[in-house]
Amino acid sequence: MLYTGGRSSCGILAFTFLLFFAISITRSADEPTTTIKYNVVQAWAAKLGGELWHLGDFITRRKEVEESFKQAQVVNKNGAKIVEEMAKDLKYMMDAKVSAVKRIMDTAENTAISFDEEPVNQSFQYYNAKQMIEPGEIITTPIPMIDEDPADITTPIPPKEIVLTKKRHFFNEAVNTTVSSVHVPTNVYDRATEVIKAIKWSEALDSIFYNNYIGDPTLTWQYFGSSSGFLRQFPATKWEQDPVDLYDCRLRSWYIEAANSPKDMLILVDSSGSMTGQRKDIAKHVVSNILDTLGPNDYVNIFTFSEEVAEVVPCFRDTLVQANMGNIRELKLGMDNIETNEIANVSAALTRAFELLEQFRETRNGARCNQAIMLVSDGVPYSFDEVFEQFNWKELPFIPVRVFTYLIGREVADVKEIKEMACRNQGYYVHLSTMAEVREEVLNYIPVIARPLVLNKREHPVVWSEIYADVEDPKMTDWLWEIKERAEQKERFIDYRKNRVLFYSPEEQHRRMIMKQRMNQDPYSNTQKYNFMTTVSVPVFDRRENATRVANILGVAGADVPIAEIKKYLKPHLLGVNGYAFIVTNNGYILTHPDFRPVFQDILKPAYNTVDMIEVELTDDDQGPREFNNQLLNMRESIINQSTGAKWIRVKYHFDEMKRVSRTKRQYYWTPIKNTPFTLVVTYPETYGLNRLQIRTEDEIHRIHAKGSNVASFFTGNNWKIHPDWVYCKYLNEHPNETFATPELELKHFLERMKLGGWKWPSNRTPPPPEHAMFSNITGKLPDKDYYYCDRGLMQALVYDAKVTEWFSKNVSGSGGNKDEKGNEFKQRFGITVSFLATHSGLTRWQEYATGADESKQAEPDFSETHNRAIDEVWYKRAVELDRNSFVYSVPFDAGNRNDTLVTASHAIFHADGAREAPVAVVGFQFHHSALYTLFKNITSQCGHGDPRCEKTCFTGDYQCYVIDNNGFVVISEQLQETGAFFGEVKPAFMQRLLDDSIFRNVTVYDYQAVCFMAKGSINLGTVLQTPLRLLWWLLTNTFSYLVWVVMQLFLSLARAYDEMYDTGAYDVVPELGDLDDPTLNRYKEPEFNKVLINRTRPEPCDHVITLYELNMDVDPSVYTKEAHQCERPYVVLPIPSSNLLLLVLDTLCPLPTHVPQLSTWPVEHDYNASLACHKARSDPLPRRRPLTCINKHANESVIELCGDGSIPRLNVALLLALLAFGQCIGRRYTAGALFAYL
Repeated sequence: MLYTGGRSSCGILAFTFLLFFAISITRSADEPTTTIKYNVVQAWAAKLGGELWHLGDFITRRKEVEESFKQAQVVNKNGAKIVEEMAKDLKYMMDAKVSAVKRIMDTAENTAISFDEEPVNQSFQYYNAKQMIEPGEIITTPIPMIDEDPADITTPIPPKEIVLTKKRHFFNEAVNTTVSSVHVPTNVYDRATEVIKAIKWSEALDSIFYNNYIGDPTLTWQYFGSSSGFLRQFPATKWEQDPVDLYDCRLRSWYIEAANSPKDMLILVDSSGSMTGQRKDIAKHVVSNILDTLGPNDYVNIFTFSEEVAEVVPCFRDTLVQANMGNIRELKLGMDNIETNEIANVSAALTRAFELLEQFRETRNGARCNQAIMLVSDGVPYSFDEVFEQFNWKELPFIPVRVFTYLIGREVADVKEIKEMACRNQGYYVHLSTMAEVREEVLNYIPVIARPLVLNKREHPVVWSEIYADVEDPKMTDWLWEIKERAEQKERFIDYRKNRVLFYSPEEQHRRMIMKQRMNQDPYSNTQKYNFMTTVSVPVFDRRENATRVANILGVAGADVPIAEIKKYLKPHLLGVNGYAFIVTNNGYILTHPDFRPVFQDILKPAYNTVDMIEVELTDDDQGPREFNNQLLNMRESIINQSTGAKWIRVKYHFDEMKRVSRTKRQYYWTPIKNTPFTLVVTYPETYGLNRLQIRTEDEIHRIHAKGSNVASFFTGNNWKIHPDWVYCKYLNEHPNETFATPELELKHFLERMKLGGWKWPSNRTPPPPEHAMFSNITGKLPDKDYYYCDRGLMQALVYDAKVTEWFSKNVSGSGGNKDEKGNEFKQRFGITVSFLATHSGLTRWQEYATGADESKQAEPDFSETHNRAIDEVWYKRAVELDRNSFVYSVPFDAGNRNDTLVTASHAIFHADGAREAPVAVVGFQFHHSALYTLFKNITSQCGHGDPRCEKTCFTGDYQCYVIDNNGFVVISEQLQETGAFFGEVKPAFMQRLLDDSIFRNVTVYDYQAVCFMAKGSINLGTVLQTPLRLLWWLLTNTFSYLVWVVMQLFLSLARAYDEMYDTGAYDVVPELGDLDDPTLNRYKEPEFNKVLINRTRPEPCDHVITLYELNMDVDPSVYTKEAHQCERPYVVLPIPSSNLLLLVLDTLCPLPTHVPQLSTWPVEHDYNASLACHKARSDPLPRRRPLTCINKHANESVIELCGDGSIPRLNVALLLALLAFGQCIGRRYTAGALFAYL
C-alpha cells in the first residue's frame, strides 16, 4: 500500500510539472516580444562597420590617393582598335618565326642535294643529346661500339664534350647557343647508314640556327625533325631520360600535321578467332601507334570485324570523330575490350568503311582532304577487287581512299593478296611479327600520304600546332597517376603498420576521405612544372633526283613559340581590371585564356589541349550543362571563321580557387591574326570597364626630364614592385638580359638610360626578319647587341602612377601630434601588418608595420612576394566590383583556428573626369584576425545605449553570431575552427533560410575542364579464345596460382603469429573490443582489410557542376528590417555598413530542421550516362574551319611503285593440312592462322 501511494504522488508531481510547462509555453507564444532585439543587432552592425571604416580610412589614406589622381585624364576604351593593334603585333611576331623556319627548310633541302654522294664514316662524332658530356664530367653511360673493319674489331666512340650555360630565355635550361644537339629515339639505331648520313649533312643547319637566333633573340627552340627519326635541336642541350626516353619527334603534332595534309581514317581490326595471344597484342600496339600519329585536324574511327562489323566505341557508331586527345583516349580504351571469335568477314568491313568515307566525302564533313583505310589482320583470303572497283577505282588514276595493310603474325599463309590491296590502292604494306618493330613500321604510312605534297614541290604549307606541353610524352598522364596512387598506397600501408587502431578510427578515416576529396576536386594546380607551346612548322622535301621516284620527305623544320611569350603581347593594362584577351584556333580550342587549367595535382589533364572557347566563356542563363547559348555559339562561329566583330553578352565567371562567382555584362571584340589559324578576342566588363586612364601630354617622361626632374627618383626605396608578367622594358638579346635578378632592377636600368641622349622608343618588339631566301643570300643587318623593347604607353602610365603615389611609402603617422598617437593606437589595437596601394599600371607599393614579439614566427609569406600582381590580384578585382564606398574583407578558406590568420581589406579608388570615370587604384591593409575577433567580441558582448537591461548577447550562450562575406564564407564565428568555411556547410538550415529570403542567391557554374576518377576495370576473360590446349593451360596456371596463394597465406599467418608473440612492442596494441566471452571478438580482430587498399582509378575528362553563392544586390532592402519572431524567424541579418559583410545573429533555443541537406561549394560530377567523349559525339558537332591547304593527289604518283616489302615464309603444307584436320576434329571453326598462333 505504501509502495502504491508513492507511485501516485510521483505521478501527480509529474503531471503538475508538465501542466505548468505547457502553460508557460502557451504564454510565451502569445507574447508579442521577440527573442532577438533588432535594435541591438542594428547597433552592433553599425558600431562594427564604423570601427572598420575608420580604421581602413586612416591606414590606407584613401582620400590622399584620390587627390593624387585628380589631374588624370579618363578616355573611352576603343575595343576594336585595341584588338586590331594587338593582332597586328602578334602577326608581326609570328611572321618572324615563320621566316626563320622557312630559312631552316631552304637550307635543309639544298644541303641534302649537295651532300647526296658524300660518304660518311661510321665513327663520325656528333653532339648526342643523351651522351654528350660537360668538361670534367665523368662518363656514366656506356660508350657505343661500332664495327669499323671486316675483322669485326669494335672501336668505342667517345661522347663529344660541350660547354653548357643556363639561360633564362630557354626556361633556365643549360644550353650552348653556338651548336645544336641531336636526339635519337630509343627505337632508332643512330649508326644505320641513312640515319648517320642525315645526322652528318644536317650539321650544316647550325649556322642558320645561330643566325636566326642572333637576328631574332625572341626565338626559343629551333629544330629539324628527320623522317629517319632523329631530332636536331638548337640550342644544344642535354636530354634527360627520366624515367625512360619515350620521345620521337615523328609522333608530335607539329611534325605530323606538317608532313601531310588532314585525313579521314578508318582503322579495321581483325577480331576473328585467329587474332589471339601475341597477334592481338601486336594489333593493339599497331592501332595505338596509328592513333598517336593523328591530330585535331584529322578524323578517325575504329571498326573490328569477324562475322559482324562493329565500332570499338559503340557511341561512335556510323561516324568519324575528331582526333583530339579526348576521342583518341576513348578509342584506345575501347581497344582494350575487343573480343576475338568466329571468322573474318573482310568484305563486309571494307564495304562498311568505303561507304562511311564516301558519305563524309560527299557531305563535305570530316577533314575534307585525304582518306585512308588501315587494315590490321593476320591475312586475307583474296584481294576483294570487286569492292575496290565499286568504291575506289571509278576515276583512275585518281584513288580517293588509300589502303594501308598491316599483316600480323610470324607464320602467315600468304602475303600476296594483302600486299596487293595496299599496292593497288596507293598505300603501303607492312608485315609485323614482333612488338619492337611496330612503331617504326607504322610511321611508314606518313611519307606515303605526303607523296602528293612532295611531288607538288612548289608549296610548303605553314602549320601552327594546338597548344601542347613541352614534355617527352604527352600521354604519360595515366602512368604518372599510377605512380601517385602507388605512393599513396605505400603511405597507407606504413601508417597501418605503425598504428592500426589510429588508422581504423572513424576520425582518421574521415580525415583521409576529406583530404583526398579536396585534392581530387581542387580545380587549380601548379602549371609551372610545364612549358606550354605552340609550334610553327613546314615540311622539308627531298629534292634529289633519285628521290623523285619515291617522293621522299626529309623531315619537318620547326620553331617553338612559348605561350608565356604570346601572353606578353596581349597588353592587359589596356583592358583593365577583369578585362582580358584570349586566342582561339580554327577548331574553336583556346590557345591561351586566363581560365585555361591544363594541370591537376602536377599532372597534365587527359584532354588538356581540347578546351573549347564556349567551355570557358559561360553565359549567365539557366541553361543546363553543355546547353550553350545561341549568342555564344554565333560568336564562336564568327571567331573560328576569322571574321571581325563585336558583341555584348551577359556572363558569369568564377574566381578565387573557384569558390566565388560574379555576374556581369561583357563586351567582346575579335579579329583574325592574319596568315595564322588563330583569332584574337578581347573582352572587358560593361559597368566599370568602358573607360581607362590616359596620361596627359605634360606628364610624359621626356617632358618630366625636360623640366629637370629624374623619373628614377619616383622609384626609391625597396617597398615597391611591378607586375612580374608584364613587359615594361626588356632587352631581347641574351647578354645584358642575364644581369637583372628582378624586374625592378631591369626597370631602374632603363629609367636611368632614358636620361641619356639619343633615347628612342622602339616600334616593334620583334626585329624585322630578312626576306625569305636561301641562307647563302641572306644579307640582312643583325640587330644591335643591346636590342630592346619598351611599351611606351605602359611606361608612361607607370611613371605617372609612381610620381603621384611617391608619398605612399612614407610613414602613415609622419605628421606627428594627435595623428601620430591615433596611428600607433590603430596599429597596436588591430595588429596591422601592412598597408598597400596597387595601381592600374601594375605598380604595387606597401608599408610594413612591426606587430610584436611573434613576428619571427608568422607563417604567412611576405606580402610583396605573394601580392605583387596588381590588377590580377583577387582583392583588387573584388574591390573594383563592389560598392566603391566600401572595404572588401576576406580571410583564407583554410584559416580554421590558426592563430596567424590575416584579414585582407581592400578599397577601390575611382577617378571621375567629367561624365567618365575609371578605376585607377586599390588601397588596402592586412591585420590579424585575432584583433578582428576581439573587436567583434567587445562590440557584441554589450547591448548598446538603447537597452542597458539587456541580458542576451553573442557571448552569453543565447545567440550564435556570425559575420559572413558577400559569397557566404565565414569571416568571424564564436567557433574559431569555422573561420573561412562556407556558411552552408556550417549552418545549412540557416543558409537555406537566407536563400529562401532572397538575401543570397545561388549561381550554378560548370567546369568543363574537370577530371574525374574512374575505377580501373578487371581483365575481361571473354576476350580469350578457349581452345582445348588453352583451356588446359588455363587450368594448370590457375591451379598453380591458387597453391602459391595458399602457401603465401600460411606464411603470412605464421609471420603474424611470430610478430604477436615476440615483437608486441613494435606496433601499438589494439585494445580488447566487446565482451571477452564472445569468441569472434579477440584481441587482434581488425576491421576489413580493404580499408587499407585504395581503389585504383584512372583519370578521365568529365564535367563538374558547382553551386556558388553571392549576395543578392537586387533584393528589397526591407528584408534587412525584419525582426526575429520566435522560431518562425529565429534570426536577424543586417549588412555591416561600408563593407561586404553581413552580421547574422541566430537564436540557439530554436530547434534546427534535420531534413535540410548540407550546402557546399565543392564540385559535383555531372552524369551523362556515358563518357564525356560519347556525350559530345551524340550532340550536334560544333563547327570548325578546315586548314586552307589540302594537297591530296598528283598525276605523277601513279608511277611510284614502292608500297612496302615483306617475305613469304616457307610453309609446310603437310603440317598445314594436319592442323586443319585437327581443327575439324575438335568441331570448332578456326582458320589455319589461329592454330599457328597457339602451337
